Amino acid sequence: MTTESRDPAPLLLLQDIADQPVVPGSAVLRMATTSSRAGIFDGAWWPRSRDIRSQLPDLIEALTASLGPIARVGLDASAWNEAPAHLVVGDRKVRIDWSAVDDSTMIITRGHHDHFAFLVIPPQASAAAAHTAMTMAVQDDNRTSAEQILDAAGITPARPGAPRRRPI
Repeated sequence: MTTESRDPAPLLLLQDIADQPVVPGSAVLRMATTSSRAGIFDGAWWPRSRDIRSQLPDLIEALTASLGPIARVGLDASAWNEAPAHLVVGDRKVRIDWSAVDDSTMIITRGHHDHFAFLVIPPQASAAAAHTAMTMAVQDDNRTSAEQILDAAGITPARPGAPRRRPI
């Protein structure tokens, strides 16, 4: 009797394009370029507005091309203009889980149990500050929190003037 072992599908790593210019009005995604997943974050996302319906579909399509079908997205409700329960992207319905914790992170779920953590850069950040924060977030050995990364890059909270709430 033989036992066949099935390894999970390998992650397709995105090309590191950190040195390419930012196109005005476009969202920017940067993912770790190693499969070790040793740091806190697997990537960083810089949406260009607080309109979730215009920003999230392109992100989901880009992530689907690299990671496979995305089932859920967990976001901070205070960072967006509206909070729909789901979005239809292509031919898939993607559930959106909303949190009241202002922690500048996003959790992407592939399948039922495979989670990817992303730093979310507020849209008002300058290109230089966003680049700095994204670079810090995707370092393979990063152990720095989202709040510390944004502070180090000189980026204000998701909603300027809004107090940061810490998880209990």
